[in-house]
This record gives sequence, C-alpha cells and structure tokens, in this order.
Amino acid sequence: MTAETKSSGGTTRLFALLSALACFLLGAIALYSSGLGLIDPKLHRAAGFALALIAGVSAARAKREASGPLTGAQGSLHLVLDVALIAAGLWAIWSFHFVQTQMETALYDVRVADAWPALAGLVVFLELCRRLWGWGLFGVGAFGVLYLLYGQDLPGIMAHTGFSLKEVAEALWYNTNKGVFGSITNIVLSTVFIFIVFGVLLEGTGAGDTLLKFAFLATRRTRGGPAHAAILASSMFGTMSGSTVANIVGTGTFTIPMIKKRGFSPTFAAGIEATASSGGQIMPPIMGAAALVMADLTGVGYLNIIVAALFPALFYYFSLFSAVTVEARRQGIEVQPLSVDDKITRLDMINSILFIGPIATIIGSLVAGFSTSAAGFYAVVVLLALSVINPAVRADPMRIWRSFLKGSQSGATLLIAIAAIGILVGSLDSTGLGLKLANVIATVRGESLFSALLVAMAGALILGMGMPTLPAYLIIILVMGPAIQALGVSMLTAHMFVFYYGVASSLTPPVAIAAYAAAPIAGANPLITAFMSFRLGMAKFIIPFVFAFYPTILIIEEFSMLPFLWIVARTCFCIWLFSSALSAYDRRKLTVPEVALRFVAAFTLLATSPTFHLPALATGIALIAWDIRAAKRLKPSTEAAS
Repeated sequence: MTAETKSSGGTTRLFALLSALACFLLGAIALYSSGLGLIDPKLHRAAGFALALIAGVSAARAKREASGPLTGAQGSLHLVLDVALIAAGLWAIWSFHFVQTQMETALYDVRVADAWPALAGLVVFLELCRRLWGWGLFGVGAFGVLYLLYGQDLPGIMAHTGFSLKEVAEALWYNTNKGVFGSITNIVLSTVFIFIVFGVLLEGTGAGDTLLKFAFLATRRTRGGPAHAAILASSMFGTMSGSTVANIVGTGTFTIPMIKKRGFSPTFAAGIEATASSGGQIMPPIMGAAALVMADLTGVGYLNIIVAALFPALFYYFSLFSAVTVEARRQGIEVQPLSVDDKITRLDMINSILFIGPIATIIGSLVAGFSTSAAGFYAVVVLLALSVINPAVRADPMRIWRSFLKGSQSGATLLIAIAAIGILVGSLDSTGLGLKLANVIATVRGESLFSALLVAMAGALILGMGMPTLPAYLIIILVMGPAIQALGVSMLTAHMFVFYYGVASSLTPPVAIAAYAAAPIAGANPLITAFMSFRLGMAKFIIPFVFAFYPTILIIEEFSMLPFLWIVARTCFCIWLFSSALSAYDRRKLTVPEVALRFVAAFTLLATSPTFHLPALATGIALIAWDIRAAKRLKPSTEAAS
C-alpha cells in the first residue's frame, strides 16, 4: 500500500467519522425537539443545516468514491473543494444566525455585506443538491436564484420588477417564512425528521422481514401469490419508509425473484413491485414525509389526512390486485401450496409486535391529542424498547445504532433537497409567478373543471418527473395549487390531487425512477419496465379525478353515506373494467370491440350525471356476463382438445 493510498484511506475514514457524528447529533436533536423540549427556531434551523451540510458532503464523497478511491491531483482537488464547501456553508449559516439574532434584539436591515455569505450559502447547497439528487432539483433551485436576479428582462408574464443582490439574499436566505430557512424547513426538522428515523429503525429491527412473511400468508390462496404478497408488503412497508426506492430495495430483492419463480415475466415482476412500492406513500397510517408536510401546510391535521387518504389508497391497491389477477389468468397461473419457509413461526408472531406496537402508539397518540412529532417520538421509544425481543437484535445490538445513523443520514440528504425547494418557494412568493401561472391555467381551461384538472395533471407530472415524492409534491403544490383551488376545489382536495401526481411521477416514462430501481433486480429492460409500471399504475392517474368530483370519498369533507357507497361501488367496478381492458383479458382473451366497450364503460361510470353512468353500469354488467358465458362455452372445447 502506497503512502498516497494510505492518505486517501485516512481522509475517507475522517469524513466517515465526521458524518457519523453529524448524523448522531441530528438524530439526537430530532428526538429532543419532538418529545422532550423546544429549541430556539433560528438555532434549530441553523444547527440542522450545519450538520446536514457535513453529512451531505460526506455522503456525496462516499458516493463519488464508490467507483474507486480518489488519489493524486484529482483526489487533492476534490478534498480542497469539499473542505471549501463545508467552510463556505458554515460561514453562510453562521451569518443567518447572526442576522436573525440582530433582528430579534434591535432594528436591523440586511446589508450588502450580508449578501455575500448568503450567496455563498445558496451556491453551496445547490452544488450539494446536484451531487446528491441530480440535475433536476439543482435546476429547480438555480432557476429560483437566476429568476430573481434576471427575471426583469424576461418577456410577458415572466417579467418582474427586479431584485438587487441584497433583496435576493433577504428573500432566499435571511427569512424564516420562505427561502432556505423557511417554514418548510421548519416542518421537516420539527415533524418529518423523527418519522424518517422511525422508518429506518423499523426496518433495522427486523420488522420488514416479518411483514413480508405475513403478506405471503395473507395471499397464499390467490393466483398471484408472491405478486399479491409484494403489493400487500409494499403497502405496509412503504407507508413506514416513505421512500419509493427504499421500499423497492427493502422488499423487491425478496419478492421480485419469487414473482418470477411463480411464472410471471421479469418485466411484470419489476413493474408490479415498482407500482406497489410507489403506492406505499399514499397508504395510511404513516404515508411518509409528504403527508406530514401536507398536514402542516393545509392546517387540516394529520389524523384527518390519514382518514381522507384511506379510500383513494384502497382503490389504488385494489387496481393492482386486479391487474395481477387478470395477468395470472392470462398466463394460466394457478394457486400453489405453501412451502415450509412461507409458514408463520412462533418467532414471527413475537416479532410482529415490532410493527404492531409502534403503529398502535402513533395512532393512539394522535387520537389522544398529542402532536404529530410527539407521536413519532413515542413510536421510536416503544420500538427501541421492543427491539430486544428479536434475537437478531440481541445478537447484534449495533444494528440499532447503524439504523439510527442511516435514518439521520436520510434526513440530512432530504434537508439538502428542501434547500432547493425553499429557494423556489422564496422566488415564487417574492415575484408572484405562481399566481400568474394560475391565471394562465384559468384562461386555458375555459369553463370546464375537467379540462382544468387535465392541464394541472400534465403540469404536475412534468414538474415532478424524476424527483422524490416530497420535493415533487412541494414544487407541484406551489406552482399548481393556487390554480386548482381557484376552480372551487377545497384546499385539502387540491393538495391530495397534486400529492397523487407527485407520487405518480415516479412511474411516468421516460423518467420513471421507481421502474429504474426495480428493473435491475428483475433483470428486465428499464424502459420497458417503465411502460409496464405506467400501465399497471394507471389507476393512480384516475383516482385523483374521482375525489376531485366526488369529495365525499375523502370522508372528512361533504360526507354523505349513500353517495359515498354509490361512488365506491362504481369506482371499484370501473377499476376492474379498466384493468381487464388494459390486459385485453378477463376469464378469456377479450376481442377488440369488447376492450373498447370496457374502456368507454369504465370512464363513463365516473360521470356525475346518472344519464351517463347508469347506462355505463348496465353495459359493464352485460360485458362481464357475456365474458362469463363465453368462458364457460370455451372451457369444454379446450378440455376436449387437450
């Protein structure tokens, strides 16, 4: 080993140690602030970003070194750049804390001299965002800065009155309502962070493995078997992890080979895992980070968000179950007996307490009136207390420590993404661009709510493409939210509408990150998997229109029992017709006219006027009856031929 290699290894260990310390402190702050006591807001945000900066630089360095250690002049250059990023970032964060302190104690206006550390901070966090999250989020943040600086020279509605460097610094850096240190950062630090740590700890204690076994047991009598188990496991696992990619990696490495073994194609196996994993974030009771942010932004309350999200999520998973059932029929896959490994053991029953206990704690805390962050804190405490029942944890207690650091690391990288979102928030709020775009959409839509929602859907999918759910949701609601609410749609419905398309954007080709994560595990083509995921998850594109026109489905708004039951029944029937039409198969292969009629009947079933949906219902029933009769006629001839 050369001296140069030793030096590189020493630097790597130093950054790893710094990252571990920063992540530990971030996690400790999250635990303290959520369950034990309040922290001064400006100190909380400054400390959070300072620690996230160190953890983020270390994570980016580890990501870069994964392809091989950096040595020689290249290694020295990267080391200098990393140290410079940390130094410049800490200088900018200290400047924020200093200016905020001055504003609290005296009349203080941001000066030109204060603009330079602010500009340095913006550059540092945008560069970190590029390294950790790619060019998409970097472009979002960079647009916010450049638009404030040079937008006055743009034509039409894009033009604004102009901002000086000092005003840009004040809008994007020295502000606790918008910008990098704004209200969204506060929500993430005070509420979301503890749930990210909880989700990773839940996985680390072994709860995920037990969830999988219970999912396989529950679906043992279905044709889809492991494909149905993947849907069930991903809905439970995804609601806790809040990350589509983490969900795919956590469950897909086990379920995808099993789905292929049952007889499904690699593309179908990867596609069903991608669609099921992306849906975990819309499944109560936890729903990942975006639902926590939604509760704060709407002021509706987290418990109400959970209730509102329940039936749309059940519709989505019913559509996936339908798609797997139809595909299993098409391929002639039958129910298979359980193997010894599938059976639930006494240890599995004991380990089930690891996810039942914490989730019951969260729901109980919310019902008892505790804050969302306090519910997360108590869930972590209960989980840590229960973790000792798992023999794997007793044999290797350090897995709890590793999971805690991993959760804090995930929270740190999310904070880096939130910096870019905060920049966009500050830019849109300062220039009023979001309201201008809302007026444009209002002009384009004419008098039709349906056409306006179509425009909003297209914009949401484009804005969210290639991004994690929380940043995608925030960008979409900032740009499209005012336009959707202007249509007369309630705030909660508008937020739920764009939230669904923030999740759906992970399945939309060509940038379908969920499909690209699942394809390598299955050995499938990523682009073909993206189109398969898009087809399987098509219901996710329809369901938001259902609750936009029928808000009774969200239960907490305009609820009435008979209309609720009527639209639930129609939606379930619509999903079955739609799934079978997409596969061109039900109990037998469907003809082209049958496929076309099923599509028409499915969409018309959701029309608000009985003049349209009652004939569609009759047509759908007739199509199902015809299919059953034709399949019965076909069966004897098939048996005779064999």
